[in-house]
Amino acid sequence: MSSEEKKIGVFICRCGGNISDYVRVEEVAETIRKKPKVAVTQVHTFTCSEAAQKEIIEEIQKNKLQGIVIASCSPKLHLGTFREMARRAGLNPYQYIQVNIREQCSWVHPHDPDGATAKAIRLIEAGIERALNARPLNPIMVDVIPEVAIIGSGLAGLTAALSLSELNIKVHIIEKNKSIGGYLKKLPFMEDLLNGLSKKISENSNIKLYLETEVLSREGGPGQYQLRIKNKNEEILLKVGAFIVASGLKPYQPKEGEYGYGLPGVLTLEEYFLWLKNQGAKPHYSGQQVERVAFIYCVGMRSSQGPHRYCSRFCCPAALKAGELSVEKGITMQYHLFRDIRAYGSYEDIYRRLREAGAFFIRFSEKEPPNVQKDEKGLLVVVNDVLTGKEKLEIPVDLVVLVTGGVPEPAGPLAEALKLPLSADGFFAEVHPKLKPVETLFSGIYLAGCAFGPRTLDETATTAMAAAAKGASLFLKGKLELEPRVVEVLPERCDRCGKCLKVCPFGALKLSDEGPVIVEEALCKGEGACVPICPQKALQIKGFEHKTMEALIRRLAS
Repeated sequence: MSSEEKKIGVFICRCGGNISDYVRVEEVAETIRKKPKVAVTQVHTFTCSEAAQKEIIEEIQKNKLQGIVIASCSPKLHLGTFREMARRAGLNPYQYIQVNIREQCSWVHPHDPDGATAKAIRLIEAGIERALNARPLNPIMVDVIPEVAIIGSGLAGLTAALSLSELNIKVHIIEKNKSIGGYLKKLPFMEDLLNGLSKKISENSNIKLYLETEVLSREGGPGQYQLRIKNKNEEILLKVGAFIVASGLKPYQPKEGEYGYGLPGVLTLEEYFLWLKNQGAKPHYSGQQVERVAFIYCVGMRSSQGPHRYCSRFCCPAALKAGELSVEKGITMQYHLFRDIRAYGSYEDIYRRLREAGAFFIRFSEKEPPNVQKDEKGLLVVVNDVLTGKEKLEIPVDLVVLVTGGVPEPAGPLAEALKLPLSADGFFAEVHPKLKPVETLFSGIYLAGCAFGPRTLDETATTAMAAAAKGASLFLKGKLELEPRVVEVLPERCDRCGKCLKVCPFGALKLSDEGPVIVEEALCKGEGACVPICPQKALQIKGFEHKTMEALIRRLAS
C-alpha cells in the first residue's frame, strides 16, 4: 500500500505527569488531529498500561489503521511492549513507530513548556512521515545448533557449564591451562568448592573438557557459530549455537619496591593466603613468630594516574576474609590500612567481627600512601591516619600484606580471535549493565564472571547463571529470531567498489564473484556504518530507507 492510501493512528502519553507537566499534550493532540492521513488521535495517562493498549488495539482494528505512532518515553523501555500490542491487533510490529517526547522534550526542556510543546509536535509529525513510509518486516529466523562453548574454567565457567548441562544442553569447556579452576586454585579456603565442582564436571556426560587449548578464530553467526580451537595435538572446529566468555582475570603484580614489595615479609594477598594455609596455631615466617600483620588495601588499583583506575570489588572482602582466617590462627593484632572499605552485603559481618576481635582500621589518602621500611626488629609501616587528623603513625609489624586487585588477562589475542571489543579498562565490553547485562554486541555471545570486570565470588556465580540462562533461551524454540532492520542492497546501484566491506564491524558484507554485495543478515546489526560510505547510495537499512529518512528530514526542517 502506498503512503497516499495509508491511515495512521497517533497515541500520546501523559506518562503520569512526566510528560504532561511540561508538554501541553492536549494542544499537541489537537494539532496532530488536523494532519492529513491521521485517522485517530488519542491521549492516554499511560499508553503502556493494559487498559490503554486494549483501547489502541480496538482503534487499530475499527479504523483499519496501516500504521501507528506512540508518542511517549524512550523506545528502550517499551519497544517490545508496543510491538507485541501491534501484533495482537493484527498490525505488523514494524509499522509501529515510537516518538520519544519524554526524554527529548519534557525532561530536557522543563523550563520552556512552549518550546517543549512545539518540539513534541514536530517530532510526532516526523514520526507520522516514518509511519506512512514504513513497510511490514518479518524477523530473520536462524536454526540453532543446540550446543554451547564456554571459554574458561574458573568459577564462572564451571557454574555456567553445570547450569546448561542440567537443561540437557551439550557443553564444551575450553581451558588454556593444564587444569580447571582458574583463580579458585589460588584461594585455599575455596578448595572444597573447587573439588566439588571438579567432581561434578568429570561425572557429567553432557560436558566435554578441552585442556591446554586456545581459541584461534570465530566464524559464522548467531545460532551457528564456528570456533576453531587448538590444543597441543590438533586443531578442532567446534560448531555451537552460542558461547560464553568466562576468561577471568589475574592478580595485579606489584612492582619491586612498591609498598616495600621485595623486602622480606612483604607479601601479596595471594602469597599470604598460601603461607597462612600451612601455618599452625602459632604462625612463623622465616623462623620468627608472626603476631602483628598490616594489610595495605588498593595496591595497584583506583589510581588516578595509573592504568587501573577502577575498583576491583573483591579485594576488600578477600582481605577481610584473610584477616578472619588470621584470627583463627591466633594473629589478632592486625592493622588494615585502607582508602575506602567496600564490604557490602554479607561481607559487612566479617568487617564487624574483625573489629570486635581487636583489628585496627586506619584510613589513608591516595596522595599520602603508607611507607613500608625495614628496621632492625622487622618491618615498620609509616602512615598518616586521615581519621585522626592525619596523625603520623609508626606501626612495627612482622608481615605486610599488599591487597592487590585484579587486572585483565592478556585479552588481546583472545579478543581478536573472537572479534569482541574491549572496555577502556581492558576487559571484554558488556553492551549495557542494566538493559542488556552479560550480553555482547553479538547475539548468542555472552560474558560471565571477571571476563568483563572484577567482581566477588557471589557476583561471579550470578553472572555465570545469567549467561547460561540467556544461552539456554536460544534453544527453547530451536530457532533464533533476529531483528529484521538490517542492511539491504539496491542491486541496480551497486558498482562493487567494496568500500562498505572495510567499515562493517561485524563482517556482514561480502563481495560475490559477480553481481552486487551480499548481506549475511544473521551477522548484520543494522548500525548503518556502511550506508554513508557508499558513493552510489546502494545500501540502506530496512525501516530507515533513503526515501523514509529524506521525508522525515524534510518534515523536521519545514
